[in-house]
Amino acid sequence: MKLTKPKAYRIYSIVGFAFPFAYQLSFLFEGQVLYGLLEYFNADAPLYITGAIAAHFAGLFTGGFISKNIASARKAMIFAMGLCVLFSIPFYFPPSVLWATGLIAAGYASGCAVAAWGFFLKAFTPKNERLQSCADVLIFSNVLMIAINVMSEMWSPFAALSFSLACIPLGCFFIRLLPVDFEPITEASFRNEIPLSSDHPLLILALFVFIITIDSGLMYQVINPAFDHLTRLVSWYWAVPYILALAILRFMPLSRKRSPVLYVGMGMIMAAFISFMLLGRCETDYLIVDTLMLGACGIFDLFWWSILGEMLDHTNNPAKTFGIGLSANVLGVLCGGVLGMFITSSKLPSAEVAVIALIVVCITLVLLPPLNRQLVLLLKSHTYLTVYSGMSQTEQATVMSHIKTLDPLTVREQEVLQLILSGKSNREIASTLFISENTVKTHIRNIFSKYDVSSRVELVSTLLKNQSAK
Repeated sequence: MKLTKPKAYRIYSIVGFAFPFAYQLSFLFEGQVLYGLLEYFNADAPLYITGAIAAHFAGLFTGGFISKNIASARKAMIFAMGLCVLFSIPFYFPPSVLWATGLIAAGYASGCAVAAWGFFLKAFTPKNERLQSCADVLIFSNVLMIAINVMSEMWSPFAALSFSLACIPLGCFFIRLLPVDFEPITEASFRNEIPLSSDHPLLILALFVFIITIDSGLMYQVINPAFDHLTRLVSWYWAVPYILALAILRFMPLSRKRSPVLYVGMGMIMAAFISFMLLGRCETDYLIVDTLMLGACGIFDLFWWSILGEMLDHTNNPAKTFGIGLSANVLGVLCGGVLGMFITSSKLPSAEVAVIALIVVCITLVLLPPLNRQLVLLLKSHTYLTVYSGMSQTEQATVMSHIKTLDPLTVREQEVLQLILSGKSNREIASTLFISENTVKTHIRNIFSKYDVSSRVELVSTLLKNQSAK
């Protein structure tokens, strides 16, 4: 069957990102290839691994300042991945200063490349299919990672390093096939969408992701070392539950995703740590713990990747939004790893270490529901603002007339409300009406009081409910 151009470009985008992402997962980002090389040369693992993760975080966080449009994003991806190949060559030789330099440089370059892909996700995948595209990327890259890990364990880390490096030119080949003058397929469907009026939703999402992935960092330092003796089983099974969870969610009806599965993931991750405390360290025990832990990670990752994909339509720089969102994931892993190293270095019995880790997990999971609720409210509010901005003035007036207030709005308050519903910030409202920001804040407080709400989110949510009820 011949593919249409949009479908072909979507596939090129997914495959072009998944290949180099597999290199990062298997080598740069605490990958088994890196661990194998460090063990082969008896090198100091924590120092190198922490440096690589920190550099990757920096690359993700600043990648949006490098990629300004889809053309510069394609150049950034190809150039950055070329640097990754160059800086990985020293790992064929005994440890030297080039190892630390290479990991930091490659970590930063790969972070910039990942951030740049935000442009391609926005341009070549429709908004309602981004969850599937994110799942496809994560599944394909993790399948490749398993193959590379098995090669590292069964053959040699040097052969596995070569395999992972071969993924980079393959990815660059597919990225080169993507046009830079292609009209994004999202534009026709979302022509009326407006940018987010602030970075608040992105900050909430980043905090959400950070808290979730602290548990992943703990896993690396607390759970994984306990099963070091099951090397062959770990090399191929480790990511299998993660892939299965992604595959299940990918093919679930859209109406059944999001919040309900978040609670399933929370239950699984708690069950994983409890099982780790109660069970032994044999193969069956590992299968139970890893299935629960990595299955939860798959649920969490696709949950926030899909939200991040939706946010791309509300930004002029998808690389910035995508990069900052993913950098929160890396920062969470880094902080969780440091916390895990601190816990395990305390020389406490393994049972006490597991209890401390479980307490940390419980604290983080308690924070997720309110964060999720706040994030959902913000996104729903902005969705309404988008719809409202596309209405005619008559339709907008009809919506306004159906909303009851405790007291009538003044003419100026009506003007301020209209500008709020146009997505304007306080500063933009002040500039439009030629009044001070403090005066704007006073009007907004009065509007909140008359609608009996306490924030813009609640105000727009009230309007959204009114619109839905009509």
